[in-house]
This record gives sequence, C-alpha cells and structure tokens, in this order.
Amino acid sequence: MEAMDRNELEGTLAGFQDRMSKIALFDPLFELQRKKQMDLDGQPIAMMELGLLTLLFFFEQKLMRYAKVGVKDLASFLNHLTAEKYRVELVEWEELSRTIIQVFRPASGKKREFAFFNWENLEQQTVYTSILKANAFDSKTNTQYYALDEDGLELVFATKEFYSEFQLSIHQLVLRKQLEKGEFQGALRQINEMRVDVESLQDRMIKLEHEIKRNIASEETIHRYSILLEDIYMRLQRENDEFEELKQFVKETRMRLHADMNLEKQQRAYEYILKIASELEKVHGDHSGLLKQSMDLKNQALHSAKESLYYTGISAFNFDQDIASLVMGSPLPTEALKAVTAPFMGLEQTKSWSPLTVFAEQSITGQNEQEPREDAFLEVTEEEDINGFARNRQSFFKVIMGLVVEQLERYESVELQQLFNILKNNGRSEWLTYRSFYDFWLILHQRSPVRAVFSNQDSWDTSLAEVFSLLGRRVLLVQELPQIIADDATRYQIQNMKLSWEEERDAL
Repeated sequence: MEAMDRNELEGTLAGFQDRMSKIALFDPLFELQRKKQMDLDGQPIAMMELGLLTLLFFFEQKLMRYAKVGVKDLASFLNHLTAEKYRVELVEWEELSRTIIQVFRPASGKKREFAFFNWENLEQQTVYTSILKANAFDSKTNTQYYALDEDGLELVFATKEFYSEFQLSIHQLVLRKQLEKGEFQGALRQINEMRVDVESLQDRMIKLEHEIKRNIASEETIHRYSILLEDIYMRLQRENDEFEELKQFVKETRMRLHADMNLEKQQRAYEYILKIASELEKVHGDHSGLLKQSMDLKNQALHSAKESLYYTGISAFNFDQDIASLVMGSPLPTEALKAVTAPFMGLEQTKSWSPLTVFAEQSITGQNEQEPREDAFLEVTEEEDINGFARNRQSFFKVIMGLVVEQLERYESVELQQLFNILKNNGRSEWLTYRSFYDFWLILHQRSPVRAVFSNQDSWDTSLAEVFSLLGRRVLLVQELPQIIADDATRYQIQNMKLSWEEERDAL
C-alpha cells in the first residue's frame, strides 16, 4: 500500500517544474497589476489588462510581418483603443508603454527570473522567461524595435479565447522556430498538432454552415454572417501564405542537409526533414481545402439562406388576409387601391403589326410544292467525310509509291534523302510539309518487307491494297540509316532510310 501511494505521488508530481514554468509566464502580468497608475481624471488604469493588450498587439504585428514596432507604435495603439475609457495624453501613453515593455523585457537586457520550490526533487529552483526581445535598432532615430519572444508566444498561446481563434497561426510560428533551431523531432509533433487544428476547423466550418442555414431570419443576420465568413477567409489566406513560406524554408533546409550528409547525425536530420516535408504537404493540402470551403460557404450557403428567407416570406403571406380583406374591408381611395393591386396585375399586352416584319425572313414556296425547301446546302455526313479523307490519302500514297518504283527501276537502291532532293528539284517541295507524306514512310518501315496485297489477304488495310499492288511480284525492303532528315522549311523530322528490292531466291 505504501509503494502504491509512493507511485501515485510520483505521478502527481511528475512535470512539476514544467507546470511552474507555465505559471511563471503570467508573473509579469500580475506585476503590472500591482502597479498603480491614474489618468488625468484620477481614474485608476488597469495595467494588467494593458499588458495583455500589449501582447496581443505584438502578436498581431508578428502575424502581419511588421518587423519595426517600437514604443511609439504601442503608445499610438493604446491611445486609440482606450480613448473612450481613459483621458491620457500621448506623451504619457509613451511612458506607460515604456513601463509595460520594461516589465516584459527588463532594461538590463537579462531574462526575467521566477523562483519557486520544486516539490518533485525538493530543491529551490529558478526559471527564466523572455516575453519580448529586441528585434532591431534604428541608429538614425535612436529607436529600439521589439517583437514577441518564444515565451511571449507561449503566453499568448495560454490565453484561451485568443488561442482558439489563432491556434493554427501560433503553431505555424512555433514550427518555424523549431525548424530554425534544428528541433526536427519536435517539429514533427508540431505538424501533427497542426493537423488536429485543421480537422477542428473543418468541423467548425460544417457547424457554421448548418448554423447559417438554421438561423437566417433577416437581412441583418445575413450581413453579420457575411462579415464573419469574410474574416475567416482572410485569416485562412494568411495561414495559407505562411504554409507556402514554411514549405520553402523546409525545402532550403533539405537542400542544405543533402549537401552535407557525411556525419551520421546529418543523415538522421535529413530523414527527419524528408518526413517533415511530406507531412507538411499533407496538412497544407487539407488547409487548402478549407480555403476553398470557406469561399464556397460564402457564395452558396448565404445564397441558399437568402432563398430560404424569401420562401419563408412567401409561405407566411396570406392573400385573403393581407390583400383581399384590406381592399374589400377598408374604404381605400382609387390611387391607393391601384398601388395595392398593381404588383398582382400582369403587364399589358397588345396585339399589333410592326413594319419591321417586312424585313423578316420570307418563306418562298411554289403553289404546287408539297414539301418545304431546304434552307441550306446539304452537309457531308461524318462517314462520307472519313471516306473522302481515305480516298485522298490513297491517291497520294499511290503517287509516292509510283515515284519509288520508278527510281528503283533505274538504280539498285535509293535513299529517302535522295527522294527528298528529287521532289525539291521537280517543284514538289510542298509534299514535305504534309503529315501524310511522313506517315507513308512510317507505314513502309513498319511493314518491311513490303509485298503486294492479294484478294485472299483480308487482314490488310484495303485502302493500301491498290498502293502496294504497284510492286507487282517484287518485294520492297526498307532499312534504317543513322542520319536524321530535318528540313528548315518544315516542322517534321524523319530518320533516313534505304529502299531496295529483295533478291529473288531459287526455290528448293
């Protein structure tokens, strides 16, 4: 029993230091709460709330990628935001902003210290937190710029309402930080959390779609949902841009690791970065679907809601009660009666003859004609068109084959390049621009040795029967040559070929 109690106690105290580290993040906010400040009317200023507003301000600047944010920018933001609550001069706001920044980032430049007693190991310990960090310095204006540090991001992460809205954006920022530090195993876990965020957003989008269709009751409600969907789309668009930058950063890291894979540690890191790239691509794909879904929701769901609102009004409309009783029961003047009945009256329609009909198309038909004339020429059917093409190609092939036979009767063999030159010299260079001209040589090459087609060989293409019949009893051989024939005047190229007759063999 004592051993069981000890185990339970160890499980309870496990991670005590990490939990106290989380509490230490809130320490500067409570320190601000203890500061007493008054406005010009003697009203106390809520410094703790201003501290949280400061964190949200710097987080928004980080999301918008504004790197140069200083005391004056924060003072202007707080002055504009609290103008209706506090009466404070802009100069005093700068002092308050400087005070808040110094709480988050001590003037010494050192991290904040938070001491506590660690009950897990029974020791006094100290954790160090850095909420804000110096981001840049302008020597010309002597201006220091600040940005959220890693602990500052985690503090914003811990504020539930803000975190639920920008959960994925925070994960993206933390992922970039982990990749910069080379914490690839933690980056993989961060991507898994991002996948959960995207799935949660998908569920919320579905619920929002049902909510829109269920709660639309007026034009004001439609307008409110339209603004909400526009904000969602803009946030998803910013997150999508961040995904693109993360993918580019991962790609650069992968190339850098690939260039230096000598050490075993580098090889493991390269394997991690490959897996990170794959998982990040999947999450980005799911998020891109969310972006499209938000646009479809804005276009389709709101349109459906408007139609639903319209048909709801139609269903609720009672003609007898809303119109007939009003017209029959109330002594309305003539003009008012016309105004009530006008929407239910059809448009006036008058039969008339227009002089423009003289220029209309006329029907010219003889007195004894029983059938109407055709308005256009007869069109060639698809089958006739195909047969016409085949006949033209067959005639063209016969002319080419005749040229081949003529040259082979003069010489033992002839090359394709020589035939090209003959065509050019005889004024037939346009043949070289025809696609069917090159098809002919491809057919010969595929069917070499080529013989005449007889009537009992039904498997051959009948359109080529007359072409190959020019060979008679001879057999045409087609052999490849290494040269490529490329004419500048045409866009076709073909390999040179050698054409010759097959030598006759004595029968055994």
